[in-house]
Amino acid sequence: MVYIFDTELSENKSIHHALKQIYGVGKKRSLFICKTLGFSNNFKVKDLSKDQITELLKIIDILNLTLASDLKRLKFLSIKNLISIKSYRGFRRNQGLPLRGQRTHTNARTARKKAL
Repeated sequence: MVYIFDTELSENKSIHHALKQIYGVGKKRSLFICKTLGFSNNFKVKDLSKDQITELLKIIDILNLTLASDLKRLKFLSIKNLISIKSYRGFRRNQGLPLRGQRTHTNARTARKKAL
């Protein structure tokens, strides 16, 4: 079992797909990381050695990526800032209404559900 940035990577998945499970790593970044480390498309997580895991962590440090808990914290702080400066988006966020101009007469049910 491999844990990277508080995320358990599935051992049966390829390394490219497993890296996408980390919060903040998408398709392009995972492909870039795999290319720089020289992993093939069908290389599995269970085949990783300790040295390869340390190389993977070094690459992520070199790229200065904001991932996992840091990214979640930044997202939360930006939302908190919108609420504290009493912007329109912050007000709508507090009320649980759509933020980006969507209609509320019929289609705002999902936005209201997320707020609760």
